[in-house]
Amino acid sequence: MVEIRKTALYVRWFESLRDRQARARVDVRVFRLAHGNPGQHRVLTDGIVEMKIDYGPGYRVYFTRRGAELVLLLAGGDKASQQDDIEAAIRLAKELSS
Repeated sequence: MVEIRKTALYVRWFESLRDRQARARVDVRVFRLAHGNPGQHRVLTDGIVEMKIDYGPGYRVYFTRRGAELVLLLAGGDKASQQDDIEAAIRLAKELSS
């Protein structure tokens, strides 16, 4: 099993979700990610991965890997804020690696 760590930005986003079903679906996907199954996803630039959750407005979780044993959940959002969320995730990943 892979260790999952969360940035403050990710935690704030997740806690802002009012839809219980959405929170449950995100939790399940993160659980599966910890067990090696990211499901539907795409690799972006700078080692950022976008995990897609086909529910509601099209939720996204952005993460990066640190070695084989650690995944950092950087940010979350939905289809409407996708470009801003990607930029935030890239910026966070760069800050955390320096």
